[in-house]
Amino acid sequence: MAENQILEELDSQENTGANTKPESDEYGADQIQVLEGLEAVRKRPSMYIGNTSTRGLHHLVYEIVDNSIDEALAERCDKIEITIMKDEVIRVSDNGAGIPTGIHEKMGIPSVEVVHTILHAGGKFGGGGYKVSGGLHGVGASVVNALSEYLEVTVCREGKVHKQRYEKGITVTPLEIIDETCETGTSTVFKPDATIFEETVFDYDTLLTRFREMAFLNRGIKIILRDERTEDVMEKTLKYDGGIISYVEYMNRAKEELHAPVIYYEGSKDTNYVEIAMQYTRAYNENLLSYANNIYTAEGGTHLTGFKSAITKVFNDYARKYNYLKENDKNFLGEDIREGLTAVISVKIVEPQFEGQTKQKLGNADVRSLVETVVTERLGGYFEENPAIARSIIDKAINAARARDAARKARELTRRKNVLEFSTLPGKLADCSERDAQFTELYIVEGDSAGGSAKQGRDRKFQAILPLWGKMLNVEKSRIDKVYDNEKLMPVVTALGTNIGNDFDLSKLRYSKIIIMADADVDGSHIRMLLLTFFYRYMQKLVENGNIYIAQPPLYKIAKGKEEQYAYNDDELNKILIEKGWKKEECSLQRYKGLGEMNSEQLWETTMNPDTRIILQVQMEDATKADEVFTVFMGDKVEPRREYIQQYAKTASNLDI
Repeated sequence: MAENQILEELDSQENTGANTKPESDEYGADQIQVLEGLEAVRKRPSMYIGNTSTRGLHHLVYEIVDNSIDEALAERCDKIEITIMKDEVIRVSDNGAGIPTGIHEKMGIPSVEVVHTILHAGGKFGGGGYKVSGGLHGVGASVVNALSEYLEVTVCREGKVHKQRYEKGITVTPLEIIDETCETGTSTVFKPDATIFEETVFDYDTLLTRFREMAFLNRGIKIILRDERTEDVMEKTLKYDGGIISYVEYMNRAKEELHAPVIYYEGSKDTNYVEIAMQYTRAYNENLLSYANNIYTAEGGTHLTGFKSAITKVFNDYARKYNYLKENDKNFLGEDIREGLTAVISVKIVEPQFEGQTKQKLGNADVRSLVETVVTERLGGYFEENPAIARSIIDKAINAARARDAARKARELTRRKNVLEFSTLPGKLADCSERDAQFTELYIVEGDSAGGSAKQGRDRKFQAILPLWGKMLNVEKSRIDKVYDNEKLMPVVTALGTNIGNDFDLSKLRYSKIIIMADADVDGSHIRMLLLTFFYRYMQKLVENGNIYIAQPPLYKIAKGKEEQYAYNDDELNKILIEKGWKKEECSLQRYKGLGEMNSEQLWETTMNPDTRIILQVQMEDATKADEVFTVFMGDKVEPRREYIQQYAKTASNLDI
């Protein structure tokens, strides 16, 4: 019998608003819904894949591929192929052992059917089939099946080719043998259910980023990603014999390395295994990525804590031993030592203990001691054998400590200055009257002219305006002490109230929405990128929390007679002309080159009125990809930027012509 999912739902919660009184106050048995099998997944998909947007859509592919990766971890698979076929159908194939096809003793149906139709069923619980696995809950294949219009699985095993088909999680054909073979492996073909997902179009680059990461973390495995939706089939083979060493090299390709090659060490104790790759660059930000059984632990955990504490101790001990730190000098702080460091910490554990359903933090206490021991022994030995490299890194740490001290003094000076001036808000800020941050928004506007129009056109109750003139500091090339000295960025810091860097405090944020409003031209794009770089590097929680937005001012104003319409791009312009039956030459067409060309009424109507405006929320779905983009676009090296532009030139849009 399939596992039942029992959900308690009051009729008032299901069918009416939260403030509507239910028809009956009695809580009876008839108000309990019992969802059989995979009904619970289709009823509440976000409980299993996060959401039903593009992120959840791509998560379906990750779930199936993760099963193949687990086969690779068990040393039964070295090749995985992912194909985006026409009509947004996905095929994932591997050369693993193949899902067992025999009759399951308890369930009385083929094991492959159990895996695809019953939640929390799989070979990852007993420790026999998979010693190390990322998929611990056994819901991957069954959830994908439940949320697909159809799913077909083909298994090559024990000399036979087996096939079965499901529709919306329900078995529609029995498992049958369709051929003989000498190969082994599993192939899954599925089409996401359009009635479940808001969007069913897969993004090739999103998948490529994810599977490149998987290839780095699993040295020697070959992952092939293919896109067959267009005549020119795109295909990328990902195979990195250097493993996480290649990963660090890839992340640092747009940075100037402080030393080469990448420092690498590994170690194990009992059933736990750790490998670490690290390299210092001349950049000012740290980039530490931690993984447990191939799962990215965004919130770190014991493995990352062990790494940080160990390198801090190794550096300070070495600096004291060779007199880089004098007797009266304070020890380096961890942030001084990690400036410019790119590192990947990957652990493989038989029984991982993740904190929370999202698996974003590792909790195994014994992993910390393993990582600390390995780093202390191996990194300490590396420094003894490479004193010149150790000296260059320590010199960087010394400069980082000086900059940190300068930033502290600048911060204290700023605070004293604000107290003396009896005001903590910048002079150009036109604040709103509402004081509850959840109802307020701040427009950061390019230029005094547009700022003036925005101040006149805004709703003063909840909209604040902060005009900025000119281009601000590129923080990708600067330490935090330079930020405190920058007259363009400090008004932003002061207006938001959260401070920056290690002193950042989200609870003190004065506005729930921070909206960047710049011209729709090259200069405006540059200003947006500079501000986004600043927010990402020094106020990253704002990005993670979804507080940052990009305003979308219209590109055209089209009028005929007394009727006016606004278009935000060329496609929308053509659509308006067709819908209205207007001919272009008979209309008055104005192309806005900047925000300053709109008066206050137009700016309110098109860009600031919550009922009619378009604003884009800045989201960070992939921290690694985000770091890469900011490094490529805002870093010192020109070549990676040129390569990126050449790669995406054909698909670029919203260019200022």
